[in-house]
Amino acid sequence: MTKTEYFAALTTLTLLAGSLGATGLRNRSTQESGKADRQVIATQNKFYCNSKALTAEERAHHKRLGDKLTRARKALVETEKGYEFQFSPSDVTIAELADWVTAESKCCPFFDFHMDLENQGKLICLRLTGEQGIKQFIRAEFMLP
Repeated sequence: MTKTEYFAALTTLTLLAGSLGATGLRNRSTQESGKADRQVIATQNKFYCNSKALTAEERAHHKRLGDKLTRARKALVETEKGYEFQFSPSDVTIAELADWVTAESKCCPFFDFHMDLENQGKLICLRLTGEQGIKQFIRAEFMLP
């Protein structure tokens, strides 16, 4: 399988899983019917989400936060090792972002999370980084351009 075919297959599986539920900055599968998709991703890639890491109540709360973060994102910056999501403190609090990171780290422990308050408190940044290949996963998982 070529690299292009691999990422096309991964993207297809991610989109299929995304149509079933939500747990992050964008929709992600949390239902049992998506288990086969996650297992395929897990065998092809070291990056996969453990949907059983959160209770149903935690998943619902995490989805609400993720939806809010998605709507509130002011900018997206590609970095050498991942992506930075930028927010205005008037739209998202550090506490909300920390809450999302705490839950996301349970289901996706392969992410490295970096939170910053910049520009004299006028910009909140969340960088997602990780091992080699994480940028491709982030692009597919969070449906980035």
